[in-house]
Amino acid sequence: MICMDNGLSNTNLLRNNSVFIGLSLVLLAVLGLALLYIPQGELHLLLCDHHTHARDIFFRYYTHVAEWFPYVICVALLLFGRIGDGAFASAAMLLSALSTQLFKHIFNAPRPLSWFDLFMPDTQLPLVEGVKMNYWYSFPSGHTTSFFALAFVVCILLTRNPRNSRYPRTTSYLLQLLLFAAAALGGYSRIYLSQHFARDVFGGTIVGIGITLLCYVVFVRFEDQKWYNYRLFQKK
Repeated sequence: MICMDNGLSNTNLLRNNSVFIGLSLVLLAVLGLALLYIPQGELHLLLCDHHTHARDIFFRYYTHVAEWFPYVICVALLLFGRIGDGAFASAAMLLSALSTQLFKHIFNAPRPLSWFDLFMPDTQLPLVEGVKMNYWYSFPSGHTTSFFALAFVVCILLTRNPRNSRYPRTTSYLLQLLLFAAAALGGYSRIYLSQHFARDVFGGTIVGIGITLLCYVVFVRFEDQKWYNYRLFQKK
């Protein structure tokens, strides 16, 4: 039976994570409207044609955070936190990655470099030196999925019990804002580097948040179980 007062209860999820969820919905709404009214090629050029040397360096390296940082967080939670929290984070990251790969192989959509070669061959995309370009399996963006899944997992775990928190609610709002900004920047990095279209970031955002919510619904049912609260390094 679900404890309605615990940190991961369904009744608290929206309230505790209102800033992150609200900003994510705004982002999806803006991207959705842009995708409806602006042709794909024009929208991509509009979003990616703002290159500077500093931005090239930043996004070239920042985009790789999605490739290794989720593993660091999952391992850290499994080793130093509650086993259940580590299992929740690991399940969210694994299932979101698998779902993304499934969709990629179903749609097999061309990435910007291939798409512009086919449909706008006279357009030269602004590329970043040193970035290995991909050509297919564009939808959805796997990096965006990882960014949003990880950010939402961390957001849920950090804000799960504000009544017992050592920081005030305003700090919780700030944490959610920073986590959303980190995920959104990660999604934008894929457009900036011309590895993905805006539609791919839109899809990756939905998959990352959606799979995390699904895992939350499953794992919240076990938060009162002994195994969930077990720690490898128990305090004596």
